[in-house]
Amino acid sequence: MNVLTISLLGGALIGLGLFTLSRALFPARPGLAARLSATDGLRRESEISVSVISREEVSPFRRRLGESMGRFYAARGWEMRSARADLALLGRSWDGFLATKCLLGAAGLLSAPLVAGWVSLMGWGLNLSVPLWSALVIALIFFMLPDVQLKRDAAAKRRDFRHAVGAFLDLVSMNLAGGRGVPEALMMASSVGDGWAMVRVREALSNARIVGITPWQALGQLGEEVDLDELRDLSSALGLVAEDGAKVRQSLAARAETMRKRELAEVEGQAGERSQSMLVAQLLLCAGFLIFLSYPAAMKMLGS
Repeated sequence: MNVLTISLLGGALIGLGLFTLSRALFPARPGLAARLSATDGLRRESEISVSVISREEVSPFRRRLGESMGRFYAARGWEMRSARADLALLGRSWDGFLATKCLLGAAGLLSAPLVAGWVSLMGWGLNLSVPLWSALVIALIFFMLPDVQLKRDAAAKRRDFRHAVGAFLDLVSMNLAGGRGVPEALMMASSVGDGWAMVRVREALSNARIVGITPWQALGQLGEEVDLDELRDLSSALGLVAEDGAKVRQSLAARAETMRKRELAEVEGQAGERSQSMLVAQLLLCAGFLIFLSYPAAMKMLGS
């Protein structure tokens, strides 16, 4: 490595250190949009019911790190509504999620000495910038891994929640047919099951009385919290026809049937995808078996 490259790397590290020191000593003041967003977030958190489902336990160090990252996000107006909804659905902490991203990114940066040592052991005359760029790429991948896992887990959890909402609509329709009013029918339907989804619905309806809002408004807030369109649509529909029991029953029955048809279509689609995957695996297995059978004959012909 020549002197110019070492000088450039040293200058870059010194500049990065000075920039980090200046940002730590003189943090950026949040703009008007960030302050309004933070105020609106506090208002929504005070309105939304707090679930008693077990939350993620976060260590003090991770909590402090997550709070620092949260302030960094808020100062730039990065709301991350989709990630917050997924975390609320899974019962995980926002601070813990941000801390996990930072720690995994830092772990990726620590791979630079490992890559450099491996390159030196192999005796390859590569530039020092190769391990550095490799570590940056690994750190970026590690930093994005929690987002990928969060999306995957939230999609499965939201699918289960959607299935529970379909059963909840059927129960509400049955209670309405028995002569109960809409608020009483909602509470009776939510008290039937003990699954985590029914528990979330039951808590939202119970806290609606304390907050002083209607049950369908509480369902709408729960839908906003966990990003579930079915609950938001149900809240809007109940708000429009809450006074007419017959229309409510018809609307709920139609929505429950639509959700069942959608779930059936999704299950059939997943079954078709798995069938195609099995077919491809069988074709590859047959191709490998044919190569195994023809390899001795081909080698004998080429040898002769």
